[in-house]
Amino acid sequence: MKQRVLFLCTHNSCRSQMAEALVNHDLGDRFEAFSAGTRATRVNPIAALVLTEVGIDISHHYSKTIDAFAGQTFDHVITLCSDADEKCPLFLGGVKRTHIGFDDPSRCSGAPHEVMAEFRRIRDEIRETVTDYLLNARR
Repeated sequence: MKQRVLFLCTHNSCRSQMAEALVNHDLGDRFEAFSAGTRATRVNPIAALVLTEVGIDISHHYSKTIDAFAGQTFDHVITLCSDADEKCPLFLGGVKRTHIGFDDPSRCSGAPHEVMAEFRRIRDEIRETVTDYLLNARR
């Protein structure tokens, strides 16, 4: 049976969306990933764009709050920003909750090529760090 993973961030627009998509794409045979935020906004179009560069389409994704997963169980709950880590509700049932923080690429300013480079950097960091964590974590 696949392990269920929930990624949490403040707005569920960028880092958590990328983490969900990357895990489902790269590790979908072992994990089923979901994402939510402490507040919902919209999926960041640049996050969606840098995922298409690696063959992942999230055009069907939308921003959700943690309430969308009320009553569901997860093997791992991973917060990706300190705000979500502080505001994350308690999950019962022995879920492994972990904080793995990443810079927020949506806060990057500069020329378009600099912003894209930052989104790519975070995409690649999430892919490497989260994959390593999940493949080596003990339930």
